[in-house]
Amino acid sequence: MSRLEAKKPPLFISEPLSKDTLSQSLSLLSGILKSSYGPAGRLKQLHNGVGGCVCTTSQSSALLGHLSVSHPVLRVLTASVQNHVSRFSDCGLFTAVLCCGFIENFRRLNVVPCTVIKISKHLLSLCMDYLKSEACGCRVSVDFSSVKTLVCLVRSILTSKPACMLNKTEVDHLTTLILRAFIFTVPCHFETNAVLGKCVIVPVKGRRAVDSTVLPGLLIETPEIQLGNPLAVKRTGSNLIKVALFCVSMSGDGFIAEEGTITVHHGVSLEVSELNQLLNVGKQLVKDEVGLVVCQKVMHPSLKQYLKENGVLAVDRAGLLLMEPLGRMTGSKPIASIHSLSPGCYGSLKDVCIESLASRRFVHLIPEDTVICSLILCNRSETAWDELKRVCETAEHVLQLTMKEPLALLGGGCTETHLASYIRHKSSSLPASTFKDLDCSQTQYQLVADGFCRSLESVARSLNHDEGEILTDMVYGHCWFVPPGFPCVSKWSDLVSKCGCGMNGNTEDLSWRFLQGQSDSPVIQGCPKEASGKVTDFLTLDCFAAKRNGLQVALETANLILDLSYIIEDQN
Repeated sequence: MSRLEAKKPPLFISEPLSKDTLSQSLSLLSGILKSSYGPAGRLKQLHNGVGGCVCTTSQSSALLGHLSVSHPVLRVLTASVQNHVSRFSDCGLFTAVLCCGFIENFRRLNVVPCTVIKISKHLLSLCMDYLKSEACGCRVSVDFSSVKTLVCLVRSILTSKPACMLNKTEVDHLTTLILRAFIFTVPCHFETNAVLGKCVIVPVKGRRAVDSTVLPGLLIETPEIQLGNPLAVKRTGSNLIKVALFCVSMSGDGFIAEEGTITVHHGVSLEVSELNQLLNVGKQLVKDEVGLVVCQKVMHPSLKQYLKENGVLAVDRAGLLLMEPLGRMTGSKPIASIHSLSPGCYGSLKDVCIESLASRRFVHLIPEDTVICSLILCNRSETAWDELKRVCETAEHVLQLTMKEPLALLGGGCTETHLASYIRHKSSSLPASTFKDLDCSQTQYQLVADGFCRSLESVARSLNHDEGEILTDMVYGHCWFVPPGFPCVSKWSDLVSKCGCGMNGNTEDLSWRFLQGQSDSPVIQGCPKEASGKVTDFLTLDCFAAKRNGLQVALETANLILDLSYIIEDQN
């Protein structure tokens, strides 16, 4: 068959970083991300232009998931950030803003890209070595025997997303709930290959956030169960409830084949035959002293009635998402066929009861050992609830990462400005052999180091959305925010009480300076000291693992983009 249209040759774009279209697109994307960053970030309302769901958010996973990015270079950037978020859940905006900063600052340098890449990799290694060292002044240890640091970490995550629409009381309440839910998922008896449990979020929209609560075990919605009727569930001799878990349909339509044919003898009813088989399964369950039957799909009404008459509670339509935590919590092995039941497939529960939440009824399955729990999450509107759900999932993941590596980084822009101060000091005292190994001059190294530091500081500047001044001190290298409306000749110690992370106060002479913009001259910086303050009740913290990886991803992605010589696009 002949083509209706001649095949077009591919489009070759040389030196894509020098094109105005990329500069404009990068500037626009950077502006969107920077304006969304931090507790005071401006919300974005995203929709597809032809109706449908509207998303109001300032969270990177939602922003990048809904934004339509057409430029191939920016697609590389957003894909890298999305991959980081899929692995760490946190610090997505940090990674994206920093990556944009690296690209913008390195492009301005009169240094060839291959040299910039070599030098920036060396600067990254200096940062990574510093973050790993005990002398690092921008990290704090997380003590799991005390909840103080954990509370600061979770609160920092909750307050960083204004679309959750939470007041202080609600933030404190949810912080406690998230920590309680996480503790539920930690096994009481650690083994060599111990695995954390799971927190299942149960949505309740249209209620106050302070109505949220955490329950051990799982909730399965059962609208047909009446509240007034007590649950009479059969128990074993050890006073436990034996559980059977079915992942196959028990509706009686098992003989409806999608492929092939079925031979049926004259006078035989498929429906009756299938129902008889289901009732035989029910009899076997009663004989085996099963007290609770949970089916992922639909259960035939006659089977449910038979089980009920024999003291067995039957719950259907549990759904796929609950099957894995149900199996883990009860020890049941999901049964995939109604034609064979093995005695070893059953599990057990401590108790079963009915819970009523906002006019909805649930069966509450209570385990013997709690590693699975349910977070009943409430918020006033659907938009705020969606954002809060993402934030709670992020907080749970951050706590899991922190358990593996019990460290946190200072938030509020202080880690970025502290690292910039450290790199400025370190890069000014390198031996000549370093420049020889990197095949660059000292001037080139200093130019790239200054661009590296400006990029870090641009992330801290992105936290300020109110036109106030931003300072950094020459002692600890922390970030300080001045309220808007004060002249530059003011005495800074009268205007700032705490640094961005809350670790340092203004009780000593800290020699503040303005945080640099793009056109300022380089700064001579001494080695920043470690903050002497202790962990307070209102310290702002970031996830160590997520931010460290975000720093690495941001630079590696920027270097990949800087190294692009051609873009080849298929026009067909």
